[in-house]
Amino acid sequence: MAIPETFIQELLARADVVEIVGRYVPLKKTGANFSGLCPFHAEKSPSFTVSPSKQFFHCFGCGKHGNAIGFLMEHTGMGFIEAVKDLAGQFGLQVPEDERSPQDQVLAAQQRQKQSTLTGVLEKAAEAYRQHLKQAPRAVAYLKNRGLSGEVARRFGLGYAPEGWRTLAGVFPSYDDPVLAESGLVIVHEEDDKRYDRFRDRIMFPIRNVKGECIGFGGRVLGDEKPKYLNSPETPVFSKGRELYGLFEARQALREHGFALVTEGYMDVVALAQLGFPNAVATLGTACTTEHVQKLFRFTDSVVFSFDGDAAGRRAARKALDGALPFATDLRSVKFLFLPPEHDPDSYVREHGHDAFARYIGEAAPLSRFLVDSAREGCDLSTAEGRAHMVATAKPLWIQLPDGALKRQLLGEIADLAQLDRDDLSALWTGRPAASRKPRRRVEGAPPRPRPGRVLPLGRADRILQIMLTDAAAWERLSNDDHHMLCELSAPHGPLLAWLDARMHEHGPEPWDALQAALQGHEHHDFAVSVMTRMPTAIENDPAELAHILQLERERRRAEEMKELSLRAASDPAAYERLKQLVAGHRAARTS
Repeated sequence: MAIPETFIQELLARADVVEIVGRYVPLKKTGANFSGLCPFHAEKSPSFTVSPSKQFFHCFGCGKHGNAIGFLMEHTGMGFIEAVKDLAGQFGLQVPEDERSPQDQVLAAQQRQKQSTLTGVLEKAAEAYRQHLKQAPRAVAYLKNRGLSGEVARRFGLGYAPEGWRTLAGVFPSYDDPVLAESGLVIVHEEDDKRYDRFRDRIMFPIRNVKGECIGFGGRVLGDEKPKYLNSPETPVFSKGRELYGLFEARQALREHGFALVTEGYMDVVALAQLGFPNAVATLGTACTTEHVQKLFRFTDSVVFSFDGDAAGRRAARKALDGALPFATDLRSVKFLFLPPEHDPDSYVREHGHDAFARYIGEAAPLSRFLVDSAREGCDLSTAEGRAHMVATAKPLWIQLPDGALKRQLLGEIADLAQLDRDDLSALWTGRPAASRKPRRRVEGAPPRPRPGRVLPLGRADRILQIMLTDAAAWERLSNDDHHMLCELSAPHGPLLAWLDARMHEHGPEPWDALQAALQGHEHHDFAVSVMTRMPTAIENDPAELAHILQLERERRRAEEMKELSLRAASDPAAYERLKQLVAGHRAARTS
């Protein structure tokens, strides 16, 4: 839909950005402008200003800026057209829809009126449920036993649907009103037209859209009856595949904490908000969809999905992966957290504490790792058939990724696992012929490129691995050249040290117990454990020993390079000059 620029200008002329922003942000007059704490990032001193003369807002801290429409888009997560319509409605203006036929315009107006009517009915029911909760000691006791305070219950608008079959008949003047059935509040039997309340004897969780309007409910039983949770049906205002519980309440926290934590239930969201994680949201009894992910990325660039560690949790995570892949650009972060089987987020925080759960979240698997793990699951990579199976499984996942550095890196990683050349795998997946491979021209005087998979004498290689896995901080003390030299060792030593290098970048030095746990699923996990098992307990890591091993390896590599250069020196001037440099360096080292 194209909105005429003249209408947008007229709308902005009527809207006062100070008044619009002031509904969400406490503003204070400071000279010609107004200032307040930025709603888009956490700050203690105001850097957010609103100019009434320019009709513009700007934050000097995070850089967010714009007009009244832009503020509504940033703060509520609405799209441009939705924000324009919302703002226009506040001034009684009709957004021009000239490209639609008169019939379509009438239908659109009727739809908007229907949506307004339905949300009004649902808001009235939500208020009735809140009042019922105050008179329901059993429901209040249940919430208290779950550790919820009255404050968090008020924040999320929790209520209670009494046990009666027609409680809502005392709330609405006409229980036969078709709107009650259309909103999902009342069930009507087609055979005899009998009506009764959908929600009975349940804790009620109002579901709000990004504008704060009630669009549906989730109801939880107080005991062990089935179903444990009951959701509103699909209606003109409510679609489980597009809405997220708690998103409206979490908007500010998403910006302050820097990420969204996606859980699997209403109670998880409310309990986590109580326990210091107000940035949690939940899907509504359905798998995570692309619409869910797209909506989340309106508020944050980082999403962590939390799932149970059982088979069902893994299946749900795979569906979330499919939903997230099209939006996993290089500037966004998607991670997957798998809880121990005996825990949900609420119980984990209560047993282990806020900080432990925060650390657990920090160690969640990035999308790249989960994609590769999912593709190779059940594949025997020691066989050609297993590698081919992995490639076939990875292809539809990889293709969904947006073009960028992440997609290219994953192509290389998957190609390495499949023992294929990167260009061959790209050609296989894209249908384009592989690029012709011309030998790279070496810069004159430069040493030849090191050959991957150099073999270190076994005892020496094992000892390097033992030192690094028991004293990961030793890795930080090495030079970049040493890092490259060790990561290029043949498998399994080189891949394990390359994994350690990546792990260090993300988590810093960790003890062997933590590294062993993180290595679960790595193809060389068993080898690393066997090497560490063979390490005598009486031996302590000695920096001099490490330096000696590295020096021996450097000398061995220099000898190999000199032997190779000497064969070419007679006909290759560059090789001759490089050989002279190495000989001179070797002599200097011996006399120093």
